[in-house]
Amino acid sequence: MATCPRGCAPAVRLCQKLNRLKTLEDDMMATSLKRCLSTLDLTLMGVGGMVGSGLYVLTGTVAKDTAGPAVIISFVFAGIASLLAAFCYAEFGARIPKTGSAYMFTYVSVGEVWAFLIGWNVILENMIGGAAVARAWSGYLDSIFNHAIQNFTETHIMQWNVPFLAHYPDLLAAGILVVASFFISFGVQVSSYLNHIFSTVSMGVIVFILVFGFVLAEPANWSQEQGGFAPYGMSGILAGSATCFYAFVGFDVIASSSEEAKNPQKAVPIATAISLGLAATAYILVSTVLTLMVPWHTLDPNSALADAFFRRGYSWAGIVVAVGSICAMNTVLLCNLFSLPRIVYAMAEDGLFFSIFARVNPITKVPVNAILVFGILMATMALSFDLEALVQFLSIGTLLAYTFVAASVIVLRFQPEKTSSKGTPSTSPNPNNEPSPVPLESQTISEDSEEPKQYESFSDKLQLVERQKQKERRGVGQLKACWEPYLDRLLGDCEPGEVVAFCVLTLIVSSVSLCAVLEFGRKQLQLPLWSFTMLLVIFSLAYILSLAIIWVHEPQRNNKTFQVPLVPLTPGASILFNVFLMMKLSLLTWIRFTVWIAIGLFVYFGYGIWHSKEGIRELQPKDMAARYVVLPSGSLVETVQSVQPDSELDTSAHHIDGPAASAAEECNRKR
Repeated sequence: MATCPRGCAPAVRLCQKLNRLKTLEDDMMATSLKRCLSTLDLTLMGVGGMVGSGLYVLTGTVAKDTAGPAVIISFVFAGIASLLAAFCYAEFGARIPKTGSAYMFTYVSVGEVWAFLIGWNVILENMIGGAAVARAWSGYLDSIFNHAIQNFTETHIMQWNVPFLAHYPDLLAAGILVVASFFISFGVQVSSYLNHIFSTVSMGVIVFILVFGFVLAEPANWSQEQGGFAPYGMSGILAGSATCFYAFVGFDVIASSSEEAKNPQKAVPIATAISLGLAATAYILVSTVLTLMVPWHTLDPNSALADAFFRRGYSWAGIVVAVGSICAMNTVLLCNLFSLPRIVYAMAEDGLFFSIFARVNPITKVPVNAILVFGILMATMALSFDLEALVQFLSIGTLLAYTFVAASVIVLRFQPEKTSSKGTPSTSPNPNNEPSPVPLESQTISEDSEEPKQYESFSDKLQLVERQKQKERRGVGQLKACWEPYLDRLLGDCEPGEVVAFCVLTLIVSSVSLCAVLEFGRKQLQLPLWSFTMLLVIFSLAYILSLAIIWVHEPQRNNKTFQVPLVPLTPGASILFNVFLMMKLSLLTWIRFTVWIAIGLFVYFGYGIWHSKEGIRELQPKDMAARYVVLPSGSLVETVQSVQPDSELDTSAHHIDGPAASAAEECNRKR
């Protein structure tokens, strides 16, 4: 067997540190936060995170510039794609009811450095998202007063002409973020009450728009005279779906809140399904009303709904729409300010980020330091920066998080169940977490019938060993019984879950390669048709083969919490769709992403890897269990066994002779 040279041992240890997994405690419901959120609270949070300013702006923009009235179909496709990602978040949120969302899910299944980078990107995503919504809120309110706030600021306070900075300091946007952070620091119930109020008003306005809009609907606006239902064809519908997909990115606030839910095993999946269904229904129906009220090619992209009512002679309805838009933006703002500190808290609690952010206020039961510090940072961004160039950055962070969560679902589904015993993980299939007894010469075993059977012959023992092997091969992460005759020689010697983990990596690589060829093959790379087709076939086969190999392994069957249906097909499709959308992003977005990742790695290697609680746990002495067996020769064998996963059992036997053996035999005779 080949051994690693002494020189590469540090590199091996570094890789082990980077890919170590988070150890989950026995009591998953234990938390220093306050569990007080109901299913209704989580549902309204999800609706508030998804139904924001996009309902009032995005529908008109996509309808006019990309898809026409077929924006309805675009929202249907986008809703289905979002459902794939939402399924993955719902399973993790119910199974691991801890705050941190995508960061936590990646940490327990993929590895530490990957989890840190996902959390690092989600932090920036929430900061830019919250600052952008605050500026949109400020701009919308300013437009109602004919830009009086902007004119006053530029005239009497200051203005500047610096690249990447706003033309003037947006004091209103910064102020609303500071006020919102102040309210959120009072506790999760205050945040929930505010979200209830704004979500209720927003949904009431949506109902008003639908009822009044269908009264004013004119089917002739979908006729061929106006360009037809799908003037841009299927390509326009698909392009519109890629844009509409970002309207549903707020559902991850539900998973972020799972540590504060009363019954996360039931509440998280139900709230995710209901909120996503309500959001998709709202977007589809509002798009229908909007394109039926006025011709799609005459829509105002900046304020489509208010302008549509104004052109139909109901200018007063624009005031109602404005109130609904401001309330909807308030809910998105609250969701960003709610999620961001909890992700920071989760990373700090694990030792990967500065420990000051892991402190929880003993009265309000919320991470006040994280709320106030990052609320002020978000307000500073909204005050100073021109965020239009940075908004695209939101997409890549979201899509990367979705991709890793989908991959984590597959990896964790085909890994043996891990439990914790005094802080040490165990993958033993024994539900009572007890060591399996060593079979002795006269031992009773249970077969298909419940009656015990005594075996003494050597052939009986061989049959028992064969039956044990068959049972082990059908364990979680191993080949299914029906595929063993065909694939056992090729894959049977691998550890449980090892083949699946490799196939998930192959799945991601083949998805990236396939989407890169589709996006850049004929244009930028100018590949000949034969090579373009050959690459498509190769990467498509690699993708399909990876899914097939994963499918022939035995998954976990857990009926206690929600599980994603059709694994690995559902998360595999989510990975492919997310990667395809990432390939659509601009080069400048990828450059910014690379710079932010480099800063994150500097923080991780400068602080996180040295203060990681998993690293500290590895340095602690492991519990030891000893067993003594008297051999026929009279010597005593001591078996020392460390309490750790079955795959890592380190057993050593020492023969104890002389006085120690005599003393042990004397003790045995006294018994």
